[in-house]
Amino acid sequence: ATGAITIDSGTVTVTGESASAASYGICARGAVTIEDGTVTATGGNAVRDSYGIDASSFTINGGTVVATGGEAAVRYSMGVRADGGITINDGVVTATGDTAPDFSYGMFTSGNFTMNGGIVTATSGEAQLTYGIRGGSLTIKSGTLDATSGKTVGDSVGIFAAYLGAMAMGFSDRAAAAISIIGGADGPTSIFLAGKLEQTAILGPIAVAAYSYMSLVPIIQPPIMKLLTTEKERKIKMEQLRPVSKLERILFPIIITIVVCVILPTTAPLVGMLMLGNLFKESGVVRQLTDTAANVLMYIVVILLGTSVGATTSAEAFLNWDTIKIVILGLVAFAFGTAAGVLFGKLMCWFSKGKVNPLIGSAGVSAVPMAARVSQKVGAEADPTNFLLMHAMGPNVAGVIGTAVVAGTFMAIFGVK
Repeated sequence: ATGAITIDSGTVTVTGESASAASYGICARGAVTIEDGTVTATGGNAVRDSYGIDASSFTINGGTVVATGGEAAVRYSMGVRADGGITINDGVVTATGDTAPDFSYGMFTSGNFTMNGGIVTATSGEAQLTYGIRGGSLTIKSGTLDATSGKTVGDSVGIFAAYLGAMAMGFSDRAAAAISIIGGADGPTSIFLAGKLEQTAILGPIAVAAYSYMSLVPIIQPPIMKLLTTEKERKIKMEQLRPVSKLERILFPIIITIVVCVILPTTAPLVGMLMLGNLFKESGVVRQLTDTAANVLMYIVVILLGTSVGATTSAEAFLNWDTIKIVILGLVAFAFGTAAGVLFGKLMCWFSKGKVNPLIGSAGVSAVPMAARVSQKVGAEADPTNFLLMHAMGPNVAGVIGTAVVAGTFMAIFGVK
């Protein structure tokens, strides 16, 4: 509907069709208000997004509402989405999000979620980020609320560990998101996201922690890798990689950029620059650009970046408890990310019946190529004839892309363009 929708009584059942873009049970550009009656709104399975109810604001004063988002192949699934605010005064609401690659919410609003009475059950499905209810602010005055998040999937465990830890330590959700990227050992992305989320007050500590742990990869990772693997697993020799044609090497950065940016446009600056450098090198026809980007330009950017970030680290901004918290969170998150990578490697080893060395999983952080070299070093300690470097570069590059995607997801969540 182009305007507002008000339901005073009766029974309303609406089911959205499967769609190549977005599918809606009820969609209104204005407010949706339920005074009484029974409303069942179900979004169909969709390529992009699926919503049970999508409106500028949602208010229920009585009656029963069942809103269910369908399965989304590319982005989001939500039971109820109302950017302007959600108000529950009375009645019964059951809102459910389904499986989605990016995030799934039972109920979502960028504004205020206010509950003055009634019964609300909000459940999200399996997704990268899941919340039963997510709001700009939540006010619960009366009523019964049951909000349950679904299963979180993905390999950036360290990032999400840091996010949850930062929230538990009292940081705001934006600050927690900026801090969390330290878990991927990705300095540039940490600085980029902190700037985008307007967290300049903690930009210095974030940069110091991220780059410190990138340089400490050879010290932090080996004990965790050895603790979680047996000597037999560390000695596993992986098969020689097949030759890769020049056409494949050129198509790789192009396809990755297109696919990732279509799914999550906010990642374009991060993934685009990463893949542009890759394309320069693999094309073999712009040698001067390749040499300049890999040497002169890189050093110029490092100097400018270090100077600008350093200018924010005054004694008052840097020497405080928040800095200590950020450093601790970074260490814990990096350890979680390394451990999760090794455990996923063990899982792949089991599935492949011993063909995958679990050590390469530790390279799934963004410290390229340091993390891959550490996988090689630990493997060579167990068997000097073992060569894992090129195998480990796969998860190492995937870690860079994954961290960029998570950063883009946080930007999308917080409405950053």
